[in-house]
Amino acid sequence: MLQFNFTRLFNAKGISKPTTYMMHQGFSDKFATRVAHNNFRKLNLDDVQRLCEIFICTPNDLLEWRPTKDIANASTHPLASLIRTDKVMDLTRTLNSIPLEKLLEIEKIIQSEIEK
Repeated sequence: MLQFNFTRLFNAKGISKPTTYMMHQGFSDKFATRVAHNNFRKLNLDDVQRLCEIFICTPNDLLEWRPTKDIANASTHPLASLIRTDKVMDLTRTLNSIPLEKLLEIEKIIQSEIEK
């Protein structure tokens, strides 16, 4: 089943209050709540584009695929890149646990990657 997974993005971006964050981005409280709780079956393309602009991502980053049991060779299916692990990284918490000297090294690596 193909579904939206915004929780993964909120955690990766260190957004601890997703509803509030979405409302600050100009979305209605109803829409923000639905996004915060992954409560969507469909979105119009204007909303998908706006979400991708806000999160600096592609539509693939908004989606997750959980193959049904009747799908043979799910790992080789073109949707396999959308299979996500259950572990969602909380980048802010992870960065806060790293010693300062290591953070400086990581910052240099990230900056180098961004400049490529």
